[in-house]
Amino acid sequence: MKLPGSKAMQAIDRCAIEDFGIPGVVLMENAGIGTIRLMEERLGLLAGSFCLIFIGPGNNGGDGLVIGRHLHQRGCEPIFFFLVDPDTLSGEAAINLAIVQNLKLPLHVIDSPSRVKTMPALIKQIESRGLPCCAIIDAIFGTGLSKQIRGYFADTIDLLNELAASKHLPVIAVDIPSGLNADNGNTLGRCVKATMTATFACAKPGHVMHGGTDHIGDLHIIDIGIPPEVISKANISTSMITAEIASGWAVQLTRKRLSHKGNLGHLLILAGSAGKTGAAILACKGALRSGCGLVSLCVPHDLNNVFETCLIEAMTLSLPSSSSRLNVSDLSTIIRHAENKSAVVLGPGLGEDSSTAELVLYLFQNLEQPMVIDADALNIVAGYQDQITKCAGPRIFTPHPGEMARLIGQTTDQVQENRINAAKMCYEKYKNGRKDLIVILKGAGTVIVMPNQEIMINSSGNPGMATGGMGDVLSGMIGSFICQGMPPVIASGTAVYLHGMAGDRLYDQMGQGYTASELADNLPANLKRLQEGN
Repeated sequence: MKLPGSKAMQAIDRCAIEDFGIPGVVLMENAGIGTIRLMEERLGLLAGSFCLIFIGPGNNGGDGLVIGRHLHQRGCEPIFFFLVDPDTLSGEAAINLAIVQNLKLPLHVIDSPSRVKTMPALIKQIESRGLPCCAIIDAIFGTGLSKQIRGYFADTIDLLNELAASKHLPVIAVDIPSGLNADNGNTLGRCVKATMTATFACAKPGHVMHGGTDHIGDLHIIDIGIPPEVISKANISTSMITAEIASGWAVQLTRKRLSHKGNLGHLLILAGSAGKTGAAILACKGALRSGCGLVSLCVPHDLNNVFETCLIEAMTLSLPSSSSRLNVSDLSTIIRHAENKSAVVLGPGLGEDSSTAELVLYLFQNLEQPMVIDADALNIVAGYQDQITKCAGPRIFTPHPGEMARLIGQTTDQVQENRINAAKMCYEKYKNGRKDLIVILKGAGTVIVMPNQEIMINSSGNPGMATGGMGDVLSGMIGSFICQGMPPVIASGTAVYLHGMAGDRLYDQMGQGYTASELADNLPANLKRLQEGN
């Protein structure tokens, strides 16, 4: 599913109007009617109630006027609160204002701090008539907002949120909650907390990223009559991994009747050190539970007994020169073990001392197999980036925000402020002239930068996954899917979606507190569901 940003969406609207001849007022009418139908579906009968509608400047306010008019036609009394002088509206919004005025529907202007303060008393007066309030409509700002919200606009949003919370009223955001950046999911000073968001034509990156997921409520995409030809003409480099897309990929993992472990790939994992053996074990579990034919784990000699006790399906390769962690003394042995492997996972729990760093840098630059780079290996790559001169094969970076900050020389807060830009910066910095680097920035709305520099944003996952070991499982899954024959890009997207999907199922069953081991154990059942389209 394509995710146009604010500028791309403006271009789509312009193309529909100017190139295809669809009047803007028709698109606005369709947006309003679609939102009304959503309200009827989710809220039931609207007649015999009233609705508070907050109107801002521009077309978002025009959408709110259409919604109010259709509520009136259904026997619901719309109460309009204008945050701007109504006479300043133009274009399609002005057309719909004229209709509302001709219908003599109640309008209130709250374009100053003093007028905002009068709203509670005004709402109490409306309530005294005995009608219940069915909902609050947020039609203040749309997807074009990029500036911080201040002054009486901020006061109004505070009041709207307080009113909804205190009276348990549903809030319907028109296109996007006011105050949410459509391009990156950041909040711009203040932000409406919606119960549901009715967005038009396409979802936007901000809906599924960072803070967006905390403010949009249930997201509904409304068809407003923009032809698919318009969407396909637009320059949109960002898309969302949906269940439908991931299901199509997962079907590629369906086994033939004559499949055997030898044709399902052999993954080499280099991970683990004293105190971090769990990371290596979880990476192996992620690989095995996602269907890898064979998994071998290179381990420090002194820790071999730990791994052999915990891993009965994976093979351990004990390295004699390594004691508590892998080091460069065993380089020749590791290269020999890597020769017949389909893919490599490098980094979970590896440690970062100088000898380990030397080992990581050599393997990163010289092994030709697809390689998943995670955790300590990412920190080593970040710290020694000036020593990296080449890269022999496809590389998949899987940083969390803190690791990404080290990779690109930013703070974690800066990474989170614009996750797409951070992932793109990482790609540009580490591609080393190749066109097969993939960057996966983990977190809410995981961002994947593909070798063609297009972006995928994941739609699965939940806050219950914010616990140690989840990334280790994901690394093993990506390596596993590559071993089973998936191209690295598809392997990455499938693993990220399935990882989040398994977390979502556990969250529904248990709430927060489930572990990375439990998620790994639930991968087979969820992969089956995904392949079946469930």
